[in-house]
Amino acid sequence: QVQLVESGGGLVQSGGSLRLSCAASGFFLDYYAIGWFRQAPGKEREGVLCIGHSGDTTFYADSVKGRFTISRDNAKNTVWLQMDSLKPEDTADYYCAANLMRSRCSDGLIQHEFSYWGQGTQVTVSS
Repeated sequence: QVQLVESGGGLVQSGGSLRLSCAASGFFLDYYAIGWFRQAPGKEREGVLCIGHSGDTTFYADSVKGRFTISRDNAKNTVWLQMDSLKPEDTADYYCAANLMRSRCSDGLIQHEFSYWGQGTQVTVSS
């Protein structure tokens, strides 16, 4: 059974940090670009980061540049999202997803290219 499972969300104060994990089972992440998306209450889901299959390409949305870092370890079949200097506007449900159409990241995340999705983990940043 193909699964992506996110973990690491929670409640944190503004300026704090969280590290999210995205663990895959039932398939290998090695060949695929992996994206992190988020959906804030009442807003559409947006793509915020992407990492290519070998970590050689990345994409960061302007809203998270300099604060968030995406990384992966294919041997562990896991991708991480390190979130620093968190702001209340980062409050959202965070989802990881696998892009079966691309091994590298383009300049942006096209949601319909991502076939496998996790169930999401909630991040709440208090002011």
